[in-house]
Parts: sequence; structure tokens; C-alpha cells
Amino acid sequence: MDGATDRWLVIVNPKASIGKCGKDWPEIKQLLTDEGIAFDAVLTEHPRHAIDLARDLVTEKGYRKIAAVGGDGTNNEVINGLFTQQRIPTKDLRMGIIPVGTGNDWRRTFGLSVDYRENIGILKREQLFLHDVGKVTYFNDGDTQVRYFLNAAGTGLNEMVCNRTNRLKSQGKGGSVRYMLSTASCLFSFECVRIKLTVDDQEVFDGEILSLSVGNGKYNGGGMMMMPKAIPNDGLFDITVVKKVGMLKFAASISNIYDGTFVDKLKEVTTFRGKKIRIISIPAHRLLLETEGETLTNSPFDFEILPQSINMVVPDTNIKF
Repeated sequence: MDGATDRWLVIVNPKASIGKCGKDWPEIKQLLTDEGIAFDAVLTEHPRHAIDLARDLVTEKGYRKIAAVGGDGTNNEVINGLFTQQRIPTKDLRMGIIPVGTGNDWRRTFGLSVDYRENIGILKREQLFLHDVGKVTYFNDGDTQVRYFLNAAGTGLNEMVCNRTNRLKSQGKGGSVRYMLSTASCLFSFECVRIKLTVDDQEVFDGEILSLSVGNGKYNGGGMMMMPKAIPNDGLFDITVVKKVGMLKFAASISNIYDGTFVDKLKEVTTFRGKKIRIISIPAHRLLLETEGETLTNSPFDFEILPQSINMVVPDTNIKF
């Protein structure tokens, strides 16, 4: 058995949260050391590097415990690395998260704070939660592609906001205020798109949408509770469709989106649950999708749930959803 199987592989994205992760990494590293956690750390150097690091180091060294230090995008890349390696079944892996910044939608479902010392204590205790993972198949320049996600995916307005936010981040601009302004800007420039939605082989919706979210977790888009009834280990996706709605009416409901009550208060919102999902845009290929900060092209998008497929380190294994 490789010695690496008893050590944590810590994958750090120094550019996460507009460079905050890189600045804070020495503090996080010292806290890991102070807690007596045996670990090997690697820093990402470019987008999607965490995918390669997670896949290659698990394959070559046999790591079974992997921690992501960064935001939801870092988590997403690590998940994709773990689910594309062939050496170790994903149910035999443990993944921990040390969130950096204020977004981090996955952490919100499980009540993780952004306090480094607290999260490293959680990592040390290794309380495990067998978590569902989403798999989506899509088409990029005519080629079939696959992407995995831990928390959520979104299309329509969700993807437009994600794309604009990523551009701001690449310019060194970020933070919750800019995200809110970006959302507002997109809200009044977005053109609704017609889709067909199939859940478990049954067409359940055909019409224009403002946004659509698919998730294992409750939150998406920087703290918006888009799937308020989601349970991350029930073997089902939660789907929230916001149909075509007046922009002023939707904007007036922003506070309800952050606490999840918009699902019941807006008649233009409908929800579904299922194991398999297909989303097709009309006309074809018009729709883009975001998975935890990554933009994917093009529809149709086919989702499949991988139930209870990876052990996540959480604050409380008896959390009530």
C-alpha cells in the first residue's frame, strides 16, 4: 500500500477569490501543520490544472484523501479529476474542502463557515457523508463531452451571469457587490430562450425560460437558494425552472431568491425531481450551461445522477436538510 494513502493531497488554487487564496495559503498551510495533519500540497498553475493534478496524482501515487482549497470552481475541477481516474473507486475516496472567499455555494448547504481554523478542524475529524455527483453530457464543436459536478449546474440567466462574472474575475474584479451588479445588468439584457425539458424520459416542460437550475445542493450563483428542497444524497436532482417573467417582477423578488421562498411565491416558478434530465434549446445549440463556474457548450444537455458516489468530509454526518 502506498504511503500516500494515509496523507492528504491538498490541491490549492492560488488565484481563487481574486488571488486571496494565494495570499492566505501560508496561513492555511501553517494551520494544517499545527493540527498535525499529514499532507502533500500542490498549487494549480492554470485553469483546469486541478483536474489533471487530482486525476494524475491519485492514479500515480494512490492518494485516497484529497482536499480542495479555493472556491466552487476548484471543487469542480477536483471532482472531475477524481471521476476521470481509473485506479480507485470514487466511493473509496475522501474529499475535504477548505473554502476561500465568500461565495462557495456547496459549503452553504452543509453549514461550513469561511473560518480556516474551523474548517481544518472539520478536515481532521473526517466525518463522512456519502454524496451524490451529477454527470452531464454535452456537445462541444460536434464532439461529445462529459463533465461532473458536485453541487449544481445552471442555464439561461444563470449561465450569462456566470460568464460575465468570470470575465470580471479575469480582470481582477470581484466580490459580492460586483456579483450583484452583474446579476442586475444581465437581468435586464437577457433574452428568454425556449427549451424542452425531459425528466426521467417524460417531457415536463416546453416553453420560454429565464433560468433553469439543476442541483444536488440548495445553492447556486453565489448564495441564491435555487433548489431549497435539495438533499445531496437522495439519488435525485432538484430542478428549478423560472419561466418567462417580467424583469421588474423578478427583480422585486431577489430577496426571496436568496432565502428560497421564491419557489412558492412566484407563479412563474416550477420545480421537478428526477434521476435523468435532458434539456434541449429551440433553436438547437442556442443554450449554454454553467457547472460551478465552468461554461459548457452546447445543448442538448443530458444529466445523470451518480448516487452516493463520493465521501465528502462534513461538519455533521447527521445534518438535517
